[in-house]
Parts: sequence; structure tokens; C-alpha cells
Amino acid sequence: MGFIILDTLYIILPKKYPVKNITKHLLLAGFSFFALASCSDKGTETKQPPKVAEQQVSKPVVKAPDFNADSAYSYIDQQVAFGPRVPNTKEHEACGDYLIATLKRLGAEVTVQEFEATAFDGTKLQLRNIVGSFRPDLKKRVLLAAHWDTRPFSDQEKDPEADLKKPIDGANDGASGVGILMEVGRSIQSDLKNLNVGVDLMFFDGEDYGEPEFYEGVSQVRDSYCLGSQYWANNRHVAGYHAYYGILLDMAGGKGAHFYQEGVSLQFAPTIVKKVWDQGHALGYGEFFVRQPTYPITDDHVYVNRSGIPMIDIIDHDPASDSFFGHYWHTHKDNMEVIDKKTLKAVGQTLLGVLYSE
Repeated sequence: MGFIILDTLYIILPKKYPVKNITKHLLLAGFSFFALASCSDKGTETKQPPKVAEQQVSKPVVKAPDFNADSAYSYIDQQVAFGPRVPNTKEHEACGDYLIATLKRLGAEVTVQEFEATAFDGTKLQLRNIVGSFRPDLKKRVLLAAHWDTRPFSDQEKDPEADLKKPIDGANDGASGVGILMEVGRSIQSDLKNLNVGVDLMFFDGEDYGEPEFYEGVSQVRDSYCLGSQYWANNRHVAGYHAYYGILLDMAGGKGAHFYQEGVSLQFAPTIVKKVWDQGHALGYGEFFVRQPTYPITDDHVYVNRSGIPMIDIIDHDPASDSFFGHYWHTHKDNMEVIDKKTLKAVGQTLLGVLYSE
């Protein structure tokens, strides 16, 4: 079962609702929980999602390295070329090795968390969280994250002839966030002297190995998605690790992307949401960073927030669609054709602006 966390309040989603999704009748319930939280008798007021009109102040543009969208695109393409990065496959292992080698080549201090996790059907998954750290000497740190595994199923296919049990390329759902962060790492390595905060690139594993809608058995785990972030939340890659804040990228490179201000992010890290969206607007990317609050989404940031680090989610979704995500979501259409360099540039340059403003 997936669940959404709003402070200490939980919305439990039946198993038929996949992660990164919530039905329209729960949308109203999600915002009702924000209102309930603000009126609770715990003695403190929980901040409600900011109104659009209150967020129209942009920060001045800071001097930051240039984000190369062509390079980010190449990092995505190289991941997809391995094939679906499904845990316990040779493609998954090869891509993980590539990510580790690339981070080292970029000058990062690399830490690999190897662990075993149980999937919804009892399968034992051999997983790796991969961390690349820049400026490890600095105590003040920012955690940038994405997941690098891909969905083992195409369970959102609308074509009745499609094989729902066939894995997907995951060009946007997984690879795009990793590709953007790789290019962010390359960019900051070229200008470390002006970076005043340590940066950790976290690539979570096992995010998308969640229970599919067609599964008829009983799940062997409570939370079948986000296995890597669940593990990391209880087993930091460095003892006592803490970050000032975190930013998660998920489906961050698609054509015509719109990044609404997601509910869990607003609940746990509203000032970071404002910081990022202000920077995006200041850089001229307002069409991507929509100043409008939207429903909570179960994603890796949920578990990072629960561990005590405020983290927001930059995730592309379509509130008007049936699934709330793009037409390609968890289907075989999630390939390199949906990736847009304009979106990559908008997200990557915004991240660099945020980092170099610290």
C-alpha cells in the first residue's frame, strides 16, 4: 500500500492506486488534510500551501556555471542504451557500474550502499544506492536525488494488445533526473571555488519496483515502492549525515513539462519550494515552474522528509489527465522521444542557480 504523509496525518491508498498517482476523489481529501492540520490542537499551526498571489517575488539571478542540455541528454541516452534497468538484471548492474565510474570521472567522492530488499511478491532484490559527493569538506550540504532503476512492468498501457509485464525504457521516469544531476555534477566540478555548499548527488535504487495493478497476491511489504530511499532513511551512507535541505527530481525531462508545487514538499519544506520556484522564474523558466500548489505524491522525498531532512519534489505531472501524469507514464512510450532539451536546461540551470546562491 502506498501512503501520503501530511505532518502526522496519513492518507492510505488501496493497492490499486500506484505510487506517484492519486485519484481525483482523493485530491480534495488531500487538501482537506492540509486544512485539518492547520486547525489541529497540537499547539502549533501547520502552514497551508501558499497562495499563488503570494509567490510573485523573484530573486536576482546569481552567477552560476552554464548547464549544458546536450550533455545531460547524452547522460540520459547512455542509461537508456543499457536497456531497462530492472533490479537483478545484467542491464541494471551494468548501468550502476557506469554511474559509479562516471561520478568518479567527474571528481566526486563516491559511496555505494549495497543492500537486499524484499519486493511486493517476495522477490529478493539486490540493490545499490549510489552517492557522489562534491566539496565533502563542507558541513553545510544540499542533497540532490533521483532514482536510477526503471519500472519492471508497463502496467499503465492502454493498448489491449500490450504486454503489461514487459519492462519499460524509463527515459523520463528515472533516467532524466539522473542525467540532469550528472550534468549538474560536471558543472559544479568546473567551478568548485565559487560553490559555498557541499553537494551530494544521490541515486536511489528500487524506487519503481512497486506492486502493479494486475498483481492479485498479497503484498509481502507494507510500502512496495521507494525501496532505496526507505533503506537510506534508516541507514545513512555516512554515519550522522545531515543535509540543510534536499531536492528530488522525478520525470524531470519531458516535453511540455509543468512542475507544480507538490503537496508533501509544501508541507515539509515550503521555504525550499519558494527558493527553487523563485530561481526558476528569475531565470525565465516560469512556464515550467508553475506557482500553483497541487496534491501530495508518494515518492522518494516522502522517506527523506520522514528521516528529518526537508526535501522537495520537482516532478512533471498533468492534473487534467486520468493518471495525473504524462501519457507515457509507466508505458513503453517512455523513451528518448519524450525527452526535451529545453526542459533539461530549465531544471538544470535552476538547480545550479539555487546551489550558487547559497
